[in-house]
Amino acid sequence: MDETPKHTNRLIDETSPYLLQHAHNPVDWYPWGEEALQRARSEDKPILLSIGYSACHWCHVMERESFENEQIAKLMNDNFINIKVDREERPDLDEIYMSAVQAMTGSGGWPMTMFLTPDLKPFHGGTYFPPTDRYGRPGFPRILTSVAETYQEKRSEVADHAEEITKHLQSRINPEQQADAELSVDLLDKAFQQYQSRFDERHGGFGQAPKFPPGMGLSLLLRYWKRTGNAEALRMVEFTLEKMANGGMYDQLGGGFHRYSVDEIWLVPHFEKMLYDNSLLTVSYLEAYQATGKDLYQRIARETLDYVLREMYDSQNGGFYSTQDADSEGEEGKFFVWTPDEVAAILPPEQTKIFCDFYDITEGGNFEHKNILHVRMTTEQFVQMIDLSESELIGLLEDGKAKLFTEREKRIKPGLDDKILTSWNGLMIRSMALGYQILGDDRYLQAANKSADFIHQQLSQENGLLWHTHRAGKSHLNAYLEDYAYLICGLIELYQTSFDLRWLKEADRLSQIMIDQFWDVTEGGLFFTGNQHEALIIRSKSAYDGATPSGTSMALHALVRLAILLDRPDYRQKVEQTLRLNYRQLDMAPSGSAQMMCSLDFLLDTPSEIAIVGRPDQLPPVLQALHNNFIPNKVVAWLNPGGTATKTVEEYLPLLTAKTPIDRQATIYICQNYACQQPTIDLSVFNNL
Repeated sequence: MDETPKHTNRLIDETSPYLLQHAHNPVDWYPWGEEALQRARSEDKPILLSIGYSACHWCHVMERESFENEQIAKLMNDNFINIKVDREERPDLDEIYMSAVQAMTGSGGWPMTMFLTPDLKPFHGGTYFPPTDRYGRPGFPRILTSVAETYQEKRSEVADHAEEITKHLQSRINPEQQADAELSVDLLDKAFQQYQSRFDERHGGFGQAPKFPPGMGLSLLLRYWKRTGNAEALRMVEFTLEKMANGGMYDQLGGGFHRYSVDEIWLVPHFEKMLYDNSLLTVSYLEAYQATGKDLYQRIARETLDYVLREMYDSQNGGFYSTQDADSEGEEGKFFVWTPDEVAAILPPEQTKIFCDFYDITEGGNFEHKNILHVRMTTEQFVQMIDLSESELIGLLEDGKAKLFTEREKRIKPGLDDKILTSWNGLMIRSMALGYQILGDDRYLQAANKSADFIHQQLSQENGLLWHTHRAGKSHLNAYLEDYAYLICGLIELYQTSFDLRWLKEADRLSQIMIDQFWDVTEGGLFFTGNQHEALIIRSKSAYDGATPSGTSMALHALVRLAILLDRPDYRQKVEQTLRLNYRQLDMAPSGSAQMMCSLDFLLDTPSEIAIVGRPDQLPPVLQALHNNFIPNKVVAWLNPGGTATKTVEEYLPLLTAKTPIDRQATIYICQNYACQQPTIDLSVFNNL
């Protein structure tokens, strides 16, 4: 039997799993590139730009319904130059054209379907379109026909509309800046008030369904609590973290978080798992554990990092994969859901009853007649209803989880997008380093080191710049601001964990390249794309966080720390200038730029400059005492007084100059504004920072 695909298009030569999924569609897909753009210009045809990602459920649905349909494909091929883009490979295109969709329709999402003039200006768009009229949406064939006719018959109107939208995008993506703004804690107060007004008192989180994990916002609220002692800020963080951890958005068996909750109670998720969500949420849980000492937070952080090492990590070479699909065997969530009978086939009757009661596994189900495991009450509350001690209950539940997990591993797994992105790896390097600092598991530090090595070896260009993505032995696409910013943050945290000076030097080198390539020498601020990048209709500068923090905000996170560690006032000046330039956005919608607000909090604080002097064998108890405390606004450096590179380290890190140990014991110097307190060997000194 001949299994040769009936159709093969130009996507067959790509490395992105998402693009390769469409390589045998009857649609004449092009990747984004000069070949497609030149053809659109020469044939004067509009471009149909479709943007999605491999873990996206509705992207798979639209492919099955429309892109594999011969008649719909013919309509597309006859009337448009069709370009398919993986948003994770091209976040620059995604940002520009998603802003256009939102401006046109009032909402956004993926798959994104955008129609462009040959000069790349958007004139019509939307998200998912069904193959026929339904869900209150016009069918895709109707859209294709209407857009093609409009383009042919009303060309001047199309051109005017496209120009109008492009001008709107320019003002929206690059808003008016205010260079002389006064930076003050009033902005932090305003951010807190904004979160407070949107807080869901019943279910945690902010706003209504769908609910997205607010990782950056929780980090900001923790810093606000640390600064002000405001108990309400901490309460919002804790309540949200507990509700998310107990809901179906958290994988109760395997650890790790799904993308978001479709309801307000964190029960039913979109089941894809993203590397960035699990990185950002790990940080939230680790910081909350430092702040409160509550065991739940360290358990969730540990389970999430363990999930990443098990499912999303190339243990042989280093590097973290991007996403896991929502679907398996063509069904969303199939891998993750259970029936009582399936549980009963694995566990003995009494354990089955308790397990199903605790995780709310019922005959009726909570998701298409099956069950997403979730926790309705604490073990302390649950034991009031049964004849077991709390420790016995926990043992029974852990045993049941392990057995169900083992059985679940036999199921067909959701698809894995195994491309390695510099940006998201930077986030996870940071999370793994923090995980080692706070939880002490050597595997986390090993994974952070190995992945940093992988990026250094495989995603560095000969000219010193970075590549954005790697898969199947190929690295390509010039890196974006977020690649540099996230990676630099990861390397700084890796230095503050291992004290291997090469990571700090690499962070400094990349910071200088980042400023050279992305800094706007005319108005200040950082562009999304570098000087080497192709010209698009807009070169944006964004302060707003999306599912991930903006590249600008993470660049500030890095530079404000390097400014102190390396005594680089020029770095601090760039941080201050960028915050002032974005003042209007921060003032109007501070919660929309939570990560940037964290950098503002650092800048307005008097950060702790912590120098530790002692032999390597003396370090562990000092670092444990340090990391038992939540001290977000700090930098840490270490000097081995008997080391062979001591002079080099002192020269590179002014904080360590002339620092000596007391009586050959590990000695701590706490400095602020380069003025140091008396050195001490008392580990309780960290408790007051």
